Amino acid sequence: MATGFGFTVAATDGAARTGVIRTPRGEIRTPAFMPVGTAATVKAMLPESVAATGADILLGNTYHLMLRPTAERIAALGGLHRFMNWHRPILTDSGGFQVMSLGPLRKLTEEGVRFSSHLDGSRHMLTPERSMEIQRLLGSDIVMCFDECPALPATEAEVARAMRLSMRWAQRSRDAFGDRPGHALFGIMQGGVTRELREESAEALKSIGFDGYAVGGLAVGEGQEAMFGVLDYAPGFLPADKPRYLMGVGKPDDIVGAVERGIDMMDCVLPSRSGRTGQAWTARGQVNLRNARHKDDPRPLEDGCQCPACRGYSRAYLHHVVKADEIIGSMLLTWHNLHYYQVLMQGLRNAIAAGSLAAFVAGFHALRAEGDVEPL
Repeated sequence: MATGFGFTVAATDGAARTGVIRTPRGEIRTPAFMPVGTAATVKAMLPESVAATGADILLGNTYHLMLRPTAERIAALGGLHRFMNWHRPILTDSGGFQVMSLGPLRKLTEEGVRFSSHLDGSRHMLTPERSMEIQRLLGSDIVMCFDECPALPATEAEVARAMRLSMRWAQRSRDAFGDRPGHALFGIMQGGVTRELREESAEALKSIGFDGYAVGGLAVGEGQEAMFGVLDYAPGFLPADKPRYLMGVGKPDDIVGAVERGIDMMDCVLPSRSGRTGQAWTARGQVNLRNARHKDDPRPLEDGCQCPACRGYSRAYLHHVVKADEIIGSMLLTWHNLHYYQVLMQGLRNAIAAGSLAAFVAGFHALRAEGDVEPL
C-alpha cells in the first residue's frame, strides 16, 4: 500500500460517510466531487478558479493525454501538476473507458487494446503495463487500473467475460505499478447489474490489494434505478477503510443517491459541459439560459449563490452572452456549475457529520420539485 496516502472516516450516517483522503499534495474532503480536466484543463476555467469553487482534486484523462501532447512530453516538462498549474491532487483514469468507446477503431485482446487515434488515425497499443507507465509519467497522485467497461445493456455472459478480463488486468496493473511512495493505485470493480458478478469482482480486487476501490461499469446506459440498485449492495463488498469511487457520475440527484449508499468520490464532465451549452445547475434544478424568459430578468441566476456569475451578473446578461456565443457565457456558467456542485458536496459532508443526512436529502428533493422560479 502507498506510503503517504491514507483515508479516515470521520462520521457516518446510515451507509453514508464523511472523512478525509490524505495525499502528499493535500487533503481531499469526502464525499468529494472531482471536476474533469480531460486534456489538462477544466474547460473555460483557470486552475485557480477551479480551486476557488472548493475542489480538492481534479481528474485527468490518460487516453487523451497520451495522444496529445503525449505523456513523455508532459514528463519532460515537469509532470502534469506543473504543466497545467494545478498543485493539488490529481486522479487519472486508465484510458480504458475511452478506448472501449472507439468501436471499430479498436481491437481487444488478452494483451490489451490496439486502437486508431480519433485525432489522426495513428495506431497505438494500450495495455495494463502501458497505462501504468503513462500515469507514472504524468505524475498523478491516484492511478486507476486498466479495465474493460462494456456498455449496457449487454448479456450477462459478455459482462462476466469483461469483468474477469478486467480482474486479470488489475493484477497486471498492480504488478506494473510497483512501489511508488506518495502515489496510490485504485482497483475497479466491474460486473454490470449482476450482484454475483459484482461480488466476484470485489473479492478478486481485495485479494490483490489496492489503496482504494472504484465502482466501475455504471452510468453507461443502465438508468438511475438500476444504478442505485447496484449501489445498494456493491459498496458493502469493498473494504470499509478504503475510499470508494463511483466513476463518471453524475447529475446532482445521482450524486446525492450515491453518497446515501456509501460512495466517497465521484467525477463527471456534466457541470463544465453544461456550462458550455447554456445550462446551469441550481438547487431548484437545471436552468436553460437560452430560453427567452430570461432575456429581461434582472435577478441573479441563483439567489444567495456566491459564485461570480451570480454576484455580478443578471439572468438577462447571461441569456445575452449565451445567445451571442460569447466566451464569457461558458466561463460564467461553468464557474457557477462547479461552485454549485462543491456547495452540494459541502452540504452533504456537513449533514453526515451532524447526523442529519435524511433531512438534507429531503430538502434537496423538495427544492428540485418546486422547480426554477418564474421570471418577473
